[in-house]
Amino acid sequence: MTRNMERGARIVIEEWMRVKRWDKLLIVTTKEHLKEAQVLREIAEGKVHSVSSLVVEDLGRHVGVFFDMNEEVFDPYTAVIAATDYSLVTTKAAKRAIKKHKKFLSLPLSTNDGRSMLEYEFLMMDTKKSRLMAKVIMKYLRHSTVIRVTTSAGTDLKVYKENRNPGFFNGVIKDGKGYSSASIEVYVSIEETKTTGVLVLDGSLGYIGRAQEPTKILFEKGQITEIEGTPTGERLRKYMADYKDERIYIGGEFGIGLNSYSKCLGNCYIEDESAYGTFHIGLGRNLALGGKQNANGHFDLVCLEPDIYTDNRQIMQQGKIIIPEPAVY
Repeated sequence: MTRNMERGARIVIEEWMRVKRWDKLLIVTTKEHLKEAQVLREIAEGKVHSVSSLVVEDLGRHVGVFFDMNEEVFDPYTAVIAATDYSLVTTKAAKRAIKKHKKFLSLPLSTNDGRSMLEYEFLMMDTKKSRLMAKVIMKYLRHSTVIRVTTSAGTDLKVYKENRNPGFFNGVIKDGKGYSSASIEVYVSIEETKTTGVLVLDGSLGYIGRAQEPTKILFEKGQITEIEGTPTGERLRKYMADYKDERIYIGGEFGIGLNSYSKCLGNCYIEDESAYGTFHIGLGRNLALGGKQNANGHFDLVCLEPDIYTDNRQIMQQGKIIIPEPAVY
């Protein structure tokens, strides 16, 4: 266990989860992340009633299927940390746990540079600052029906969110009203049949790393209809085809990164989508985010320096929030 890994584990247990003596904590992980699970366990022991571990088969991006088929798996516990490679927050089991008012933290540990995600500095982001930033943005998202995004790279995309309420993640379970993710962002589920326009992918491709060159992706009636044949586009095309699920092409989430400690380098999925100055479109499953779309998975396409408009009111310019903000910024 490195000092930085211990620091990250303490942030998760003490600042994000804020576990109590009466909590029955479950840590879900895979064989690849037993070291991180053990560090989390060591920090939690003595602070909670009990700590249990569930080591699931490493199914990669399909790990969520198990938690869709076993919705009741979290029932015996009061707190759950989902410390696998891939996010479980959009699964049926997570949705059930959240509905039953259990503490649920999605802690995707996937990285591409050999480091443990618990060692990354972005975990040190001031959660109070992120909460204030989120509330400012959510005010405008909540009262809008159409979000338009443009970038200097060529993105010109419209997403629709009538009757969909925004939320935010900053790791802190209390701020998320019972559940959260290590991704520090504002999110809103979007209408699954209406996203239209062009997205120029110049940030990261979710779990599979950095976009090597800007790549055009066309959306019509809510879903991807064309991916430009660049090397980046071919990587993405193959990755998506491997889901063997047409629903993975459907836009289900719009997100804005709020973590000023994060950089979009393609090294860590959660860091990429959290980075301040980026937006992302989440593809596939969005059930736990307030949407209606199920799928065999969920991942994000991250783009840089957006201009964002909510019902024609600009709230972000080249990746910077431009609406009135608290003085801490």
